[in-house]
Amino acid sequence: MILNASDGIEVVATAEGARAADVIRREQPDVVLLDIRMPDVDGLTVLRQIQTLPAPPHVAMLTTFDTDEYILTALRSGAAGFLLKDTEPEQLAHLVRTLAAGGVVMSPKASRALLRGHPGAGAPRDADTARVGLLSDRERDVLVLVAEGLSNADIGTRIHLSAGTVKDHVSSILTKLRVSSRVQAALLAERAGLLGEHGDDAARDNGR
Repeated sequence: MILNASDGIEVVATAEGARAADVIRREQPDVVLLDIRMPDVDGLTVLRQIQTLPAPPHVAMLTTFDTDEYILTALRSGAAGFLLKDTEPEQLAHLVRTLAAGGVVMSPKASRALLRGHPGAGAPRDADTARVGLLSDRERDVLVLVAEGLSNADIGTRIHLSAGTVKDHVSSILTKLRVSSRVQAALLAERAGLLGEHGDDAARDNGR
């Protein structure tokens, strides 16, 4: 009801776990919100099924179950976000639009869980800083905006690049940082202190 009442968003289907993958194949939605526990087939299984599609939709888990194990499994299985069902209703439509545009949406608890459980989370901060040091200045700028949850198109608008060029930068960033997702890249940047370092520059850039 909340999403259908929002401009530009249409809920094309709902389904329980056993039917979810087939419904998604048929309807080809841009965004899927999955619960963790559903009858017959759980949301994490459905998530893995979705990732085998030729062009999988953007998926976020929307659930009451927020244990570290669930959060980490979902994010490592390809989810672009993890939200709790107590998310404010007025925020939900904004978060769905962010997902549709290729951005990342994370509850604060999910971010903390990923930081604790990310491969290499126990490595020295210097190791993360060294990996970030492999990036060009432009790639570092892009990484900061990825960490803000912006889509490629929004990043391009912010720093005056085409979405295709931003996509190339993001691919290079993931390779150099040796991570597999935008979420992992953002958390590594946070551990390396990159986000705080760029705060003043970002504020000046926004002022232009």
